[in-house]
Amino acid sequence: MSVLAIVSAAAAAAEEVHGAAESAGLPQLDPAWWPSQIFWLVITFGALYFFMSSKALPAIGGAIEERRDRIADDLDQASDFKRNAEEAEAAYNQALADARAKAGAIAADKRAEVEAEIAKMQAQTDAVLEKDLAAAEARIAEMKAEASSKVREAAADAARAVVETLIDEAPTKDAVDRAITTVANS
Repeated sequence: MSVLAIVSAAAAAAEEVHGAAESAGLPQLDPAWWPSQIFWLVITFGALYFFMSSKALPAIGGAIEERRDRIADDLDQASDFKRNAEEAEAAYNQALADARAKAGAIAADKRAEVEAEIAKMQAQTDAVLEKDLAAAEARIAEMKAEASSKVREAAADAARAVVETLIDEAPTKDAVDRAITTVANS
């Protein structure tokens, strides 16, 4: 069978059913049926009203009231939690501030101790360096004096040797010392 044949058969069947319904009429619009319809309407409405007023609506009202109470309790509990959290935060901030102040005080104390120790060590080091410097200056002065005397001796020996070579006569030690002193002072 083709699709067109199926569609036309279905349309013909629908028209037959529609024609039969028109000939029988609608019973709900026929006034002869109205008293039984009103009777059953009142019975059904009364039973529904009784059921709704005695069972369903109180249960719904109770559930709504219970929900409202639970929400109010939850809001109260949430406000308590919020207040507790704010108090805990304030306590935490206070503890943090106290800890920072204490840490600053400890750091300042340690810094002062370290600076005092550094100053003490520096004073000790300066004393040792002064002592070493004085000893070094004394050695330098001694070495200068020794070098000066050796230079003086070398100059005296050189002068004696030059004079002896030039005049074939050795000068006296006093004469060489006087000549060196005169040259050194001028």
